[in-house]
Parts: sequence; structure tokens; C-alpha cells
Amino acid sequence: MTGIYFSGTGNTKHCIEKLLHLLDETAEAVPMEEEEAADFVSRHDFIILAYPVQFSNIPVMVRDFVKQHSELWKGKKVFCVATMALFSGDGAGCAARLLKRYGAKVVGGLHLCMPDSICDVKLLKKPVEKNRKIIRAADKKIEQCAEKIKRGRYPKNGLRVYDRIAGLLGQRLWFSGKTRDYSDRLKISDACTGCGLCTRLCPMKNIIQKSGRAAAGNRCTMCYRCINSCPAQAITLLGDKVGEQCRYDKYIKR
Repeated sequence: MTGIYFSGTGNTKHCIEKLLHLLDETAEAVPMEEEEAADFVSRHDFIILAYPVQFSNIPVMVRDFVKQHSELWKGKKVFCVATMALFSGDGAGCAARLLKRYGAKVVGGLHLCMPDSICDVKLLKKPVEKNRKIIRAADKKIEQCAEKIKRGRYPKNGLRVYDRIAGLLGQRLWFSGKTRDYSDRLKISDACTGCGLCTRLCPMKNIIQKSGRAAAGNRCTMCYRCINSCPAQAITLLGDKVGEQCRYDKYIKR
């Protein structure tokens, strides 16, 4: 068993690592952008695939990873984990349908609400203690899921027909353009100090240093790593001003 994940600000990373640890203490979870990710898929028969949902869809980077390594999925057992700020309908189902096309056996799906990480849009913002409560609820759901899997019973979150209809009508039908391809709308203001943090964090290598400051390309996968970590709050994407920067580690009590 292994885990392959894409995580923007730490939510999904926490969820897959916790689930894997409960199922197999020796299992590892590998970030999708790492070179060894495809090798991990090839060497294991049971894979947990985890990612954050964007507008009731899977991130383009995740979709590309599955497609680019299509030959590796045949005959694999896959359990899909989708994290979201509120609701997705068929967040796990979006990847499940793609994986089945390449011969994978999708055994189940799990939806987990985690703190919203879109820090340049005020919608869904919650106080720190509320977000800690959300994480505690997610942890409990993960623990319950692990117990079911140990008994051979897999949750089917997001895999049914009515889940697909809910996801389509809830968001995907109206916002399909935002997740059809990578975004070229990442904005970097004059507040940028050229520290290089965003360049190191970007999973797509979409940000470079140019003339002493950061410059964005056209392959943003909307993970919000750079936006939520920029010390100068100089980067935005969906909105025009950074409000409260949101990362998983912010909600863990020291």
C-alpha cells in the first residue's frame, strides 16, 4: 500500500498521512510532484490517491498525472480521498471515473471537509478555533474510515450517480472553465521582495525569479501554496487582495 497526493496548503497531506498510518504504519505517502511518485504507483497494488477539490473538480495537475502514467493504473486497487472546504458532490468520483478508464479498480472514496485555503476571497472564511473543530471532525471521520477498510468495507463517498449530478449542478457546470486547463491569472504585485520562497514552493515550477522579483507563467494549478506563504502577501489569483493566509500548520496548537 502507498499514497500519492497533491496538497496545496497541507490539508490533503495531513489527511492521507493519517489514513495511511492507521492502515499500515510502514506505508509512505509521496507528493505527486516528486520524481519518484510514478515509481511508487508501479510498485504497489493498493494506492490511496488524495487531492483537494477545485470547483467540484480535480486539479488539472492531478488529471495530468493520471493521464501521463495511464499504463500504470491497470489492475491497481485505488481508494480516492478528496478534501474540500464545504461540498463537492462527486469530488472522489471525478478521479474514479478517469482511473477506471485506464483499468484501475476503484474500491471506494472518502470526502473530508478541511479549512478553506482560498485566502484572497472572503467566502467561507472561519475563525481559527472553528477550523480546528473542522480538523478534529475530519480526523474522526478518517479513523472511522480506517476501521471500515480493515473490515473490508470501503466508504463510497462521491461515487454514486446522484453524487455526480450534485457535483455537476452544484459547481462544475458553472465553473468548468476554471478547471479545464492551467491558469495564467496568477498576479504578483510590486510588493514582491524577490525572496524566492514562491519559486521553491510551486509544484508546477510556474514561478521564476526575474530581475530581482518573482514572475508567473501560465501553468498555475491553483494550489495556493505561494499565495498563502508569501511573506509580503504579494500574490493573488481568484481575488485581488490577500486577506487571511491559510495553511494547515496554522491551525495546529503549539
